[in-house]
This record gives sequence, C-alpha cells and structure tokens, in this order.
Amino acid sequence: MTQGQDVWARTYYRNTTGGQLHAHTTLLGPGGRAVVLRCEVGAHDGPGVCETPRGPAHGAVDGYTAVAEYAAAGRAEDSPLLLRTGSSRASAPIG
Repeated sequence: MTQGQDVWARTYYRNTTGGQLHAHTTLLGPGGRAVVLRCEVGAHDGPGVCETPRGPAHGAVDGYTAVAEYAAAGRAEDSPLLLRTGSSRASAPIG
C-alpha cells in the first residue's frame, strides 16, 4: 500500500479453521530491503488485519512487493503452509 511517499504491506484475514494460525506479512523493497511482521491469528471467525509499519519509500513505490503467508500454529518445521499470496507491484495510492 502507498500513501504519499509512505509504503507498507497489509493483509486481511478471517480464520475459519477452528485453530490458531501464524501469519507472516513481508514487504520487499528495492536493494534487498525487507520488513517482516509475524501475527498470531486467533481461532475465531471475526475479520482481522496483519500490517507492517509504514515507512518512507526508498526509490519508486512501484519497486515494492508484498507477500503474505499463513501456516497452522505449532513448531515451524511441523506447521504446514496453508496459504501464500503476493502482489505483483505496489498498489494504487489510497486516500
């Protein structure tokens, strides 16, 4: 997401699995820059958001991409990846 020269990644979720999930939202930028945020997704059907902090863009905002990954809660080596999705470029400005 972008607003002015700020850039960040956001993913919305609704957990209907009946179990807790781990979510990782990653913002990848030019020059190998990356911000990763881990969110705990509770076992409830209500909507939620996992969002990286906003920060100033380094270079053009269209040089950023985002990836969201959801996995079952537990030890990393035992937790199956349930969903991985990503952007192909920075989204349109909001506001």
